[in-house]
Amino acid sequence: MPRTTTMKHGSRITPLIQVILWSYVVLVVYPMFWLMTTSLKSDQDIFLKPFDLPAMNDLRWDNFASAWTRGQFGNHFFNSVLVTAVTIVLTLLLASMAAYAMARFTFRGGRMLLFYVLAGLMIPGQLAIVPLFFQMKSLGLLDSRLGLMLVYVAGNMPFAIFVLTGFFKTLPSSLHEAAVIEGAGEFRAFWTVMLPLARPGLITVGIFTFLGTWNEYFTAFILLSGKGSQRVGTLPLGLANITIVSQYRVSWGMAFAGLVLLMLPVLVVYVVLQRHISKGITLGALKG
Repeated sequence: MPRTTTMKHGSRITPLIQVILWSYVVLVVYPMFWLMTTSLKSDQDIFLKPFDLPAMNDLRWDNFASAWTRGQFGNHFFNSVLVTAVTIVLTLLLASMAAYAMARFTFRGGRMLLFYVLAGLMIPGQLAIVPLFFQMKSLGLLDSRLGLMLVYVAGNMPFAIFVLTGFFKTLPSSLHEAAVIEGAGEFRAFWTVMLPLARPGLITVGIFTFLGTWNEYFTAFILLSGKGSQRVGTLPLGLANITIVSQYRVSWGMAFAGLVLLMLPVLVVYVVLQRHISKGITLGALKG
C-alpha cells in the first residue's frame, strides 16, 4: 500500500517536472532564436515588428557584412581568438604544474599555499582593477594584447588550480611510481603519464577559461581604453562600439548581427564539449 501511494505521488510529480524543464528550455532557447531572427531585419522592422519573423524575401544578410567590415569585427575577432587561445594555453600549462605539485608532494606550507591561491576566488576582480591599472601602466602594458593576456591568465589561475588539484588527487599514485621506477624523472612522469590522464580536468578548465575570456568586457575596457587601442580591442569592445557608426547613428541590425557573431563560437564550443564540463568537475570534486 505505501509503495502504491509512492508510485502515484511520483506519477503526479513527473509531469510537473517536465513542464518546469520545458519551460526553462523555452526561456533559454527563445532569446537566442529571437536574437538570430532580429539580426536579419532592417532597423525599421526591428522597431515596428520586433517579435515578427523576418520576411523570407527580405533577409538582411548584409547586416553581418556591415558588422564584419564597417564595425571592424574582423580585427576584433582576430584579437579575441589570439588573446583567448594564448590565455587558455598558458593557464593550462602553469595551473597543471602548480596543481600537480600541490596534489602530489607534501611540503611545509603546502596547504596554506593552496588556501592562498584559492583566496583569489573570493576577491572580485573589480576590487583590484584600480591598482591593476596602475601596475600595468608602470610596466608599459596598457593598450597591449600582452598585458591583457597576463591579466587574464592570472585571473583564471585560482579556479584552474582548484579544479586540477582535486583532479590530480584522484589519479592512482601507482602510475607515477611505476614511471619513476622505469627511470623517468619527475617532469617526464608528469608530462608523459600524469598529464594525459588529467585530460577531462584540462578540458573542463579550458572550457571555463574560454567562456570567461571570450565574453570578458570590464577588464578589457579598462586596460584597452587609450589611444590606438582600437586595433587591439576584443569582440566585446567591438560590440560596444558597433552601435555607433555612420556619424553616430545607431544601426541596430548591425548590432544584433554582431551579437550573433559573438555568441556563435561560445555556443559551438559548449555544445561540442558540454559533456566534459560535468564529468571533469565531478571527478575533480571527489577529493579536495
